[in-house]
Amino acid sequence: MIRLAFVISTVLFTSSLMAQITVKFRIKTLPAYHPSGSNIYAAGSFNGWNPQDENFKFHHKKDSSYSLELNLTRGSYEYKITRGGWDKVECKKGGTTIENRSLKVEENETLELNIEEWADRFPATPKKTTASKNVRIIDTAFLIPQLKRTRRVWIYLPEQYLTQTKRFPVIYMQDGQNVFDDATSYSGEWGVDEFFDSLGAKAKEWIVVAVDNGGTKRINEYCPYDFRLDEIAPGHDFNKGEGNEYVDFLVKTLKPFIDKNYRTEIDKASTAIAGSSMGGLISLYAVLKYPKVFGTAGVFSPAFWLAPAIYTDIEKRGKKVSSKIYFYAGKLEDEKMTSGMLRAYSALSRVSKSIIQKVVRDDGRHNEAAWRKEFPFFYQWMNQK
Repeated sequence: MIRLAFVISTVLFTSSLMAQITVKFRIKTLPAYHPSGSNIYAAGSFNGWNPQDENFKFHHKKDSSYSLELNLTRGSYEYKITRGGWDKVECKKGGTTIENRSLKVEENETLELNIEEWADRFPATPKKTTASKNVRIIDTAFLIPQLKRTRRVWIYLPEQYLTQTKRFPVIYMQDGQNVFDDATSYSGEWGVDEFFDSLGAKAKEWIVVAVDNGGTKRINEYCPYDFRLDEIAPGHDFNKGEGNEYVDFLVKTLKPFIDKNYRTEIDKASTAIAGSSMGGLISLYAVLKYPKVFGTAGVFSPAFWLAPAIYTDIEKRGKKVSSKIYFYAGKLEDEKMTSGMLRAYSALSRVSKSIIQKVVRDDGRHNEAAWRKEFPFFYQWMNQK
């Protein structure tokens, strides 16, 4: 009887967490020069930061007012307001970039927003590249035959690569725009090249291959399952998961190209994969699907909440995985990120013989600055014997 009561209370508690809460957004003020009648969107952690998601478009009334109503699950979110692109995102007066807006959903509420400026009003000042001399672009339009698309692919070659004839292990990283260069990043870079450049001559160096994300296709490519955003905003259409094809591209197309054209160590122990958020999801999935290819995975702040089928895959495929898996999340992220990571860690620990590390940082946020700070710890851990 006690056990039944516990189960009932657990179900009720879980249901309360998943209950939909109505949040209404109203734009109180706009810049004086705001283009009359233009569309306005909300882009944030509730829609994969898509700056032109029709499901998150404000309703424009004849009196020129803008409003948006969302039904969200309880939790913390970050977002910004755009006019359909990151070149048209809100900013401060004078064109200064603003921090993400924060939203903690606990009860029905109405938020009034003031938009100070739009970024496209100000001349774009080209960012200075921060990529080191050891970074180069393999191709700006590398073919992904599995998805019939092309993508920019970067590579970092260690200093020793040019002075020695030995072979090097390889890390494949997602969201290539954010890995090496602040000029191409959306909100800062990981600084992976600077980190490796700073290592002493005796440290183990890796080749790093980074693939740009697909922009509006980012969520699709990094999710291996068909999905819908009902988890956070009910009523949305189904979206096709393309992560299965994307991982096939990494293993069947990109890796053979890298191994053929660069001096790499091709074995499992010398092949790693890493990514954050949706990139963390697809990195774990890559190990589950190809356990004989990837010996290490860096799973940073994974967005498992958008793909609950990953837990089923862990149960089914996890027993075949014998790799090194590094799970990371921060306490200052959306709580779904942390709880999802912990659930995956526990599930994989039960069925896999992998060496698994779990890290939860008190000051960790869901951004590149946090992942840049964590990457050296991941590197040190994965190189431990």
